[in-house]
Amino acid sequence: MIGANDFYKVMCAMVPLYFAMLVAYGSVKWWKIFSPEQCSGINRFVAVFAVPVLSFHFISQNNPYQMDTKFILADTLSKIIVLVMLSFWAICKGQLDWLITLFSVSTLPNTLVMGIPLLNAMYGDFTQNLMVQLVVLQCIIWYTLLLFLFEYRAATILIKNQYPGNAAAAITKFEIDNDVISLDGRSPLCTESEVDGKGRIRVRIRRSTSSMPESGFSSSIGITPRASNLSNAEILSVHTPTPLHEFRNGDIPFGHGDLRVGIRAASPRLSSYASSDAYSLQPTPRASNFNELETTTVTTTGNTPMWVMSPVAGKVFRQPSPSAKMAWESPGKCLHGDRQGYIDVGEKEISFRDISNFPIQGGAADSASTNIIKQEMPNAFVMLRLIIVMVGRKLSRNPNTYSSILGLLWSLISFKWNVGMPSLVKYSIKIISDAGLGMAMFSLGLFMALQPRIIACGTKMAAIGMAIKFIGGPLVMSAASVVVGLRGVQLHTAIVQAALPQGIVPFVFAREYGLHPDILSTGVIFGMLVSLPVTLLYYILLGL
Repeated sequence: MIGANDFYKVMCAMVPLYFAMLVAYGSVKWWKIFSPEQCSGINRFVAVFAVPVLSFHFISQNNPYQMDTKFILADTLSKIIVLVMLSFWAICKGQLDWLITLFSVSTLPNTLVMGIPLLNAMYGDFTQNLMVQLVVLQCIIWYTLLLFLFEYRAATILIKNQYPGNAAAAITKFEIDNDVISLDGRSPLCTESEVDGKGRIRVRIRRSTSSMPESGFSSSIGITPRASNLSNAEILSVHTPTPLHEFRNGDIPFGHGDLRVGIRAASPRLSSYASSDAYSLQPTPRASNFNELETTTVTTTGNTPMWVMSPVAGKVFRQPSPSAKMAWESPGKCLHGDRQGYIDVGEKEISFRDISNFPIQGGAADSASTNIIKQEMPNAFVMLRLIIVMVGRKLSRNPNTYSSILGLLWSLISFKWNVGMPSLVKYSIKIISDAGLGMAMFSLGLFMALQPRIIACGTKMAAIGMAIKFIGGPLVMSAASVVVGLRGVQLHTAIVQAALPQGIVPFVFAREYGLHPDILSTGVIFGMLVSLPVTLLYYILLGL
């Protein structure tokens, strides 16, 4: 039975954290102490120093040789159950986007910042080791898996946009420039294609702001960089002064030969946040003058269609091809080829979007039927290699990756040979880690204050998300815990930790990849507000 002293102990642990969040909220919303730029700087400190050092501090003090096998197995089993169920649904319905979002909402709570102090106050000191074990698994396994799914989604969008239909099946290799960290669309990307005599395609992915190849290719086809007002990036444009009708009875005068090269602007979007830091809550949204990146594409003759699109002139040229069909979208309109297979969009700018599901007319002149493009993808090994490279590069920029691995390595050494950390290092880490929890909550308060709405996704979607987070997640966790044999206080701990508010990292990924960031933002902000009464309710009910 939960007594008044137990309740007061929990409040003593949690109220200071919420106080830090409230002070931060008021300092921006009411007292105007911090500007958005200053908030961004504070946020960056928290992301780069405070939280990683806090994570290292907890992990390095946890004995990895005394892992609670049943507790870890219950948590892992609950996540696998959710992932399998969502995967089956996604395969049947083609809903990869919702698989990622629902998996994030239901299984990835804020264990480090909220879980450790809350459960320590509720059930005792032993829960800190359990929470640290979950933090290690989240950082090393589950966040990596989440990032893998995001990069897979980004890769499929890029390929669908750049190589629609059966063209993608011929891709045998991706080469990624060293300055390409992710396919998330934060920076404009270009693809360059080389096709050998057997029709195999080798694709190079590079940033569009990098230098053009030094060969005579760019000058031969008239590609020049033009200044852009989109975050000081350069967009490659193709000058197309020749009217469309002059190309209809002949080939476009480039791209002949056995080796054919194409340049495609591949980034479907840019982030709507000002900072380039991918691992912090950057609370400074900026107005964007575009939704999708206007792009320039050049391909060449062969088995794939030839077309040129200029975002300046708004022209599209296409050579008829019996083996591939394309569809383009301008605002509110789906464009189709005419009797010769050409597309003319007049003088309007057009956007480059995911076209895998756009209907286009059949090739026959008098056909009125509407078909759906059948999108093929490269070989599974080729895709796997691409995604692993991108995930590795993304993780290499995440300070939490280093802090988790270094903390785990030190704990393995320390508890194996009873080696203590030198006092100079220990207290240097402690002085920052002691501020970690408070600064993390302070950063959340700044983020909340700079949002136009606390419930960004609407009340209906917020209600569904909160139900999945605070009811669905604990139910699955309780079932998995009972299956593996958890009982008593350990079972209660497992259920309450599943009812913790939304983790920050899934929201950061959702924002960076442009996938339901409003839902995850609501989960972080609104979930933080309602999590305390919800977890207290679970605490009371489980203690009856």
